[in-house]
Amino acid sequence: MRQYITPDKITAGELKEKRKALNLTQKEFAELIGVSKPTIERWESSDRPITGPVVQLLQLLTSEYIESITVPKKIFPLRLWYMYKDKVCTLIDVHEGKQIVEIRNYTKNKQFRAFGANETPSFEDYEEFLRSRCFSESRDKMKLILKDLNLPFYDPLMIIERTEGRMAEDDFWIKVEK
Repeated sequence: MRQYITPDKITAGELKEKRKALNLTQKEFAELIGVSKPTIERWESSDRPITGPVVQLLQLLTSEYIESITVPKKIFPLRLWYMYKDKVCTLIDVHEGKQIVEIRNYTKNKQFRAFGANETPSFEDYEEFLRSRCFSESRDKMKLILKDLNLPFYDPLMIIERTEGRMAEDDFWIKVEK
């Protein structure tokens, strides 16, 4: 007896229809579900039923879910990826000249977000966040640490670029994209 009412196969037409309903190209769809573009092309032109985990996956994919995991287009000169291990927690877009900060959280857990419950951080909040991911400016022998990092002066963003904002016994880190 079956425990779940799920389809065990789909047709090429159903697959293509689902992809188009999600407004994805074959390449984008392939990237989303973790297969190659030629696999999508083969599935969509097949006259045999498509089987396997992709059938159940298609039942779960919605436009809302795809929107929630889509990386927005980069519009500011600086983007920081606040990570926990290999998972993106918060995307931080910054225009330092205009002192504008925009974020997108990819987790509901506020403890894993760069700015916690704050959904609209100010530029000052951003600067404090950077400082929180660096050693203290008043740290003993700071000049030696800066020398080891090959930095001329204390600048939190430059330190994060060198250290990925990694702290001792902490799995959070930052990828800087300029």
